[in-house]
Amino acid sequence: MSLDPIGVRAQFPAITDDVAQLDGPGGTQTAEPVAVAVADALRAAVSNRHGPFAASERAERIVVDARQAAADLLNVAPSGVVLGPNMTTVTLGLARALRRTWSPGDEVVLSRLDHDANIRPWVIAARDAGATVRWAEVDVATGDLPVGQYADLVTARTRLVAVTSASNAIGTMPDVRAIADIAHAAGALVHVDGVHATPHHSVDVAALGADFYACSSYKFYGPHLGMTAADPALWAELTPDKLLPSPDSVPDRFETGTMQFELLAGLTACVDYIASLAPEGGTRRDRLVAAMTDVTAYESALFAELLAGLRVMDGIELVAAPARRSPTVAFNVAGWAPADVAKALGAQGICVWAGHYYAFELMAALGLGEGGAVRVGIAHYNTRAEIERLLAALRRLTG
Repeated sequence: MSLDPIGVRAQFPAITDDVAQLDGPGGTQTAEPVAVAVADALRAAVSNRHGPFAASERAERIVVDARQAAADLLNVAPSGVVLGPNMTTVTLGLARALRRTWSPGDEVVLSRLDHDANIRPWVIAARDAGATVRWAEVDVATGDLPVGQYADLVTARTRLVAVTSASNAIGTMPDVRAIADIAHAAGALVHVDGVHATPHHSVDVAALGADFYACSSYKFYGPHLGMTAADPALWAELTPDKLLPSPDSVPDRFETGTMQFELLAGLTACVDYIASLAPEGGTRRDRLVAAMTDVTAYESALFAELLAGLRVMDGIELVAAPARRSPTVAFNVAGWAPADVAKALGAQGICVWAGHYYAFELMAALGLGEGGAVRVGIAHYNTRAEIERLLAALRRLTG
């Protein structure tokens, strides 16, 4: 099986040959089946859940289907999937619930590699609980997150280790399983930010060693939603902030207010779209694994061409060189501010990001500050022609 980029691009109404969408780490474009599913849900009669009539039953079915779709994508139990408006909101709620289980003197281990959504909620929770934050540092020369330091950082007082499975800034993919094994040996929980990894690699939460795994569907061609997966029994141990009349069951008690039914319909369609990239046959989970294996191979080959072109170009300074990474690279252009590079490329129909992209601690550690760097990320709908177009534009900028 191999990925057909022409067929893929035909599934994305926003994708044209005029604009190179190389800004996927900030959010991918939306697949047509997702847009159709959202529109269909809005056109149908949908009420709130738990009512004795068809419109309410339709809403319930949408939620059930969305949980199952997310479960198939992540290889978890559907009753362990908590859905929300975005990853940050869900993580902040989880942090408040976990904080109630912490005491003064407890410890939380965070990584400077991470997006702030997997840092600040835990910093706030630790502050409120009187717990201590300990930091895993990035190797500034390579951009890697050395595993060895966790043996010293994790102690008997560690309650949580939070780490990303792929950096949204420079692509680094730490050895999460090794880190999780160290954490679990000390009795700590592990929260993995999978937002940037999920669009590029097949995910198996248990195999990764994650107690909590968070991701966002708008990063893998779907609607603007977030979700966190965990063992339902683990959710049952936690007490979230909730309204008194709202359900006490898991996972519902972690989901505040009326759910975004039309977007949840889009989530199911999104997962089905990814599965459709694989041949028919087997379960949806089987097709998702096959599809994502192919996506990884395609993106990796395209990314290798991008890196090769950047490395030989005068005036381009790559930010770090991780040993294992998702198809994402950050760089700077001699004589140009990152924001000005992004603006110049944008004027040529080439979409890239510049700045710190919420990897605030990482950019500070690398000495880049808020100005940060230019970031390019490859999605499965990108093509070799777009990479060549970007490299040609950069050659013009560097003279």
